[in-house]
Amino acid sequence: MGSLFAASRAMKLLFLLLLFTPLLGFSQYTDVINSNRPGLSVSAYAVGKNVIQVETGLRFEQSDHTLLNTQSNLWGADLSLRYGLLFEELEINYEGTFQNKNTTFTNSGLEDSFWNFSRSRLGLKYLVYDRYKDPERNKPNIRSWRANNVFQLKNLIPSVSVYGGATFNLGDNPFYIGDPTVSFRAMVATQSRLTPRFVLISNIAYDRISTDFPELSYLVSISYAFRNPKWSTFVENQGIDSDRYSDILLRAGAVHLLSEDLQVDMSMGASFKNTPSRIFVSAGMSYRFDLHTDPPVKAIEDQKAGENGGPIKKNSMQKKKGKKEKNTGSGAEDIDLGPSKKQLRKKRKAEKKKKKKKDDGVIEF
Repeated sequence: MGSLFAASRAMKLLFLLLLFTPLLGFSQYTDVINSNRPGLSVSAYAVGKNVIQVETGLRFEQSDHTLLNTQSNLWGADLSLRYGLLFEELEINYEGTFQNKNTTFTNSGLEDSFWNFSRSRLGLKYLVYDRYKDPERNKPNIRSWRANNVFQLKNLIPSVSVYGGATFNLGDNPFYIGDPTVSFRAMVATQSRLTPRFVLISNIAYDRISTDFPELSYLVSISYAFRNPKWSTFVENQGIDSDRYSDILLRAGAVHLLSEDLQVDMSMGASFKNTPSRIFVSAGMSYRFDLHTDPPVKAIEDQKAGENGGPIKKNSMQKKKGKKEKNTGSGAEDIDLGPSKKQLRKKRKAEKKKKKKKDDGVIEF
């Protein structure tokens, strides 16, 4: 009976994900830093080979539980370390949150305080499908402004990555009493570029798999880049389903790019229930150490025959004599420039002759 109830809750969670997705991101390496902050959603893309990225911040949360009659304040620090490993599609990352929680029991006036890691996990993320690997999909449509700037259904097709890792519970952790030292975590991350300014990211994760309280969660976030490319904003929805804790959270925030390798951010959020009710704010920064190098271009003598368009044919630079070939290309030569002056003169003469016949009273059949 318990397993059926758990399955029912999981189906409800997946239904919520499908409900929110329609409403609501290349090569792996980019010239500008690509951070997961300030939200908790994870991009489908890696940071790029040999790139080291540090994402850190401070947070404060106020939490009140109506059934337990408690009021809590939490201070914490977030840390994410990301490294592009071996090749462009692979990333190894560590995510940790260290918190100090001070709780007051309103009925008795007693207080309790403890600190530990509320999140500590290490894993690998691999991009299995890159929607924009084909360079043709990155080219703008020079014939249609609408095709480049307006949402189309095909833009929902995402890039997809998979994640596998472990969650660590060090010592007697008061946040997760009774959990083993190591448990397992799996996740699927998707990213869609809805328009040049809107990017949709979604995550489905199954955490603490080998414990008595496994946790199923989803994250859906949408970010928007302003006309000033140094500024962007985001809205994020998170759902958590576990026998230990279940909730739906909403976050929003803004990001400012200080340089190609440095950004700062700020966000705030809240929960949708009062067991407990949660209000939190966060501020932080992301910095990358860019050790990425592009693969060297082969020297001409090292290139294979035909690798650069094939050998140059004899007399290929000479002008062709005789009748001009009909142009079937697609470019400026295909633009309809209208009739020439000679064609216009012929057209006027034909119209004059036709008018003269009508004036002579000749009936035309």
